[in-house]
Amino acid sequence: MNRLLDKPFKSFSIYALIILICSIPVYYFVVDAIWLEELDEHNTIVREQIKQSIGKIDTTEPGLDKTLKTWSSLQPGITFTPLETEKIQRDSTYTAISYNSFAKETDRFRILSTTVLIGKKNYRLTIATNVEEADETLLVIAIVTAFFFLVLVLGFVFMNKRIARNSWKPFYQTLERLKRFDLNKDQYIDLEPSDILEFEELNRVLTTLIEKNTQVFNQQKRFIENASHELQTPLAILKTKTDVLLQNEHLSEEQSGIITAINSNLSRISRINKNMLLLAKIENNQFPEKTTVDLKEVIEETVGLLADYGQNKGMEIRMELENFPIRCNSTLLEVLLNNLLTNAIRHGDTNHPIEIRMQGNKLSFSNHGKQALNPEQLFVRFAISSSETTNSGLGLAISKEICEQNQWKISYGFSDHLHAFSIEF
Repeated sequence: MNRLLDKPFKSFSIYALIILICSIPVYYFVVDAIWLEELDEHNTIVREQIKQSIGKIDTTEPGLDKTLKTWSSLQPGITFTPLETEKIQRDSTYTAISYNSFAKETDRFRILSTTVLIGKKNYRLTIATNVEEADETLLVIAIVTAFFFLVLVLGFVFMNKRIARNSWKPFYQTLERLKRFDLNKDQYIDLEPSDILEFEELNRVLTTLIEKNTQVFNQQKRFIENASHELQTPLAILKTKTDVLLQNEHLSEEQSGIITAINSNLSRISRINKNMLLLAKIENNQFPEKTTVDLKEVIEETVGLLADYGQNKGMEIRMELENFPIRCNSTLLEVLLNNLLTNAIRHGDTNHPIEIRMQGNKLSFSNHGKQALNPEQLFVRFAISSSETTNSGLGLAISKEICEQNQWKISYGFSDHLHAFSIEF
């Protein structure tokens, strides 16, 4: 992932590169135009100097043409060509490509062509000045542009780091305090004030949001706890009364069956109530205390508690364990192991063993079964796959929530008529 400041930095760099590349031909044409204008001015000055010098020559001299020819040979780029007509041609300025005999290469020349009167005869005076080669000019401009682009990028990097260090300091302070904030501790979050409008507005909105959510969380937590306790009392009373009714010897078989069904459903409602309260507490992180426990010892204690339940179904619980210290909330770990073992006994085939195996950091509970379960419904709340009245449909949902709270991975597999729930610590 990219940092926020890196995105505009890349965009600015690409934009600057495009602009500088496009500027190279612009620079070239501008420099070339200025250079040609200067050469035109230079040729004009040379023309005026030649005209002044011609005024000092004895135009009646019989070897005038020879003198002009000698002059042209001594002044490269200046040519006198006698005109056969007395009609004066207009001056012209143009650029031409011709062979430079002095440099022995083809060059570009800026030429001024004009008519001068020497004595009584018109001559065509041509003044040609070598123009700087285009490829050399272009190369120099490209090098200069690349140099300034490098300077520009280095400046962007420096400014980007400086801005990130100074301007974004309040943002990172706010982010760090949000990371440390714990809703369960009912603490007040105090955000550092900032002179940047956007960050100050962010702090204000976050403070308001946290305060409202803290109030709602506390209200919800009190409601769940109170509702659970309030429900538990009448449920216990109703169950006690049904137990008393069942002891009445004068009940008919039909009445006894109705009371037994009521009693079973009350047991299930009581179990659902306790599990929902437990699930809400887990989701609200109300088990923050963590200690280091030996997973092997906790599993053996759980197996000891549920061994009779397994024996009643003819199931032998086999264990292949090794010491594995783990840091977690011991209560939640006991709930997790109890749910998985109870689930294996409840849904396993009678007279088949249950295997608990520890390999590395992976713990698995295996039981015999006829067909695979639907993995999409396994950890869904109230997705009941058993007819037992004690089953609340929340056991695996609670197990998954415990694993998520501790960054453990719980998974299900089915192979060779064996269901296997695994946890990677």
